[in-house]
Amino acid sequence: ESAHRKSMENVNNVTEFIFWGLSQNPEVEEICFVVFTFFYTIILLGNLLIIATVCIGNLFNSPMYFFLNYLSFVDICYSSVTAPKMIADLLSLRKSISYPGCMMQLFGVHFFGCTEIFILTVMAYDRYVAICRPLHYMTIMDRSRCNKMLLGTWVGGFIHSIIQVALVVQLPFCGPNEIDHYFCDVHPVLKLACTDTYVVGAVVTANSGTIALGSFVILLISYTIILVSLRKQSAEGRRKALSTCGSHIAVVIIFFGPCTFMYMRPDTTFSEDKMVAVFYTIVTPMLNPLIYTLRNAEVKNAMKKLWTRKIFLQN
Repeated sequence: ESAHRKSMENVNNVTEFIFWGLSQNPEVEEICFVVFTFFYTIILLGNLLIIATVCIGNLFNSPMYFFLNYLSFVDICYSSVTAPKMIADLLSLRKSISYPGCMMQLFGVHFFGCTEIFILTVMAYDRYVAICRPLHYMTIMDRSRCNKMLLGTWVGGFIHSIIQVALVVQLPFCGPNEIDHYFCDVHPVLKLACTDTYVVGAVVTANSGTIALGSFVILLISYTIILVSLRKQSAEGRRKALSTCGSHIAVVIIFFGPCTFMYMRPDTTFSEDKMVAVFYTIVTPMLNPLIYTLRNAEVKNAMKKLWTRKIFLQN
């Protein structure tokens, strides 16, 4: 028996995985197709609008826009790792993905997701400096430091996702190959390995969980410090600061709540996972541009100025 298991463990004959997708009901799938196509279009348009506003309006000198620009870029990449495939799958009977495709997807989700977490953390630091140390703001957040921080977010995301993929790639898969999800994520894929994944599962949870929870705690502390320090500000300054921080805090809660639920637990899967995952792979990237632009007077004014100027120049 153990010899048989040993020989099974070395077999890696799964060349593709089959997704169960969001629903097995064709009518529900058609509704989802319309809804998610609409959501994904908003993600692309909203985030491209922010990128265009920052680039054309030359707002890179402000660290807040510098990071907002990259947050929008990461949001587009992040949702594009899962959304187009999921939308196409909603209309197809057999939802399959190749083994390399699955590993690429797993890498992409964790790379862009983790980079997004780090960018949100850096943006919180930026707001902290702007509100608590306004006189030193331009010297602390100079261009070279912003570039270093940005590089740090990408490198951090890359290291995190390489670890996740390295842990999964070395596991043998000998069937079954059906994933009860709509994209390749660590927990659902680990369930299919033909070997004991307890240790790998623990490392994966520690890796993702530490990043999600650690960043969340840092963000909570920095926003608490900001809100406490606002008491010393004038009413106008307080209102402006609350408006920007309010939008940041909203994004953080919407993004980190589901992430923490997914990755801060042992290697188990719940039936709610798919709905929770929709939240941080599609809903958050869609809400980010809305929250940041609607709640932020500066961004709105920049857009108004920019686009009225453009139209004015054309006429």
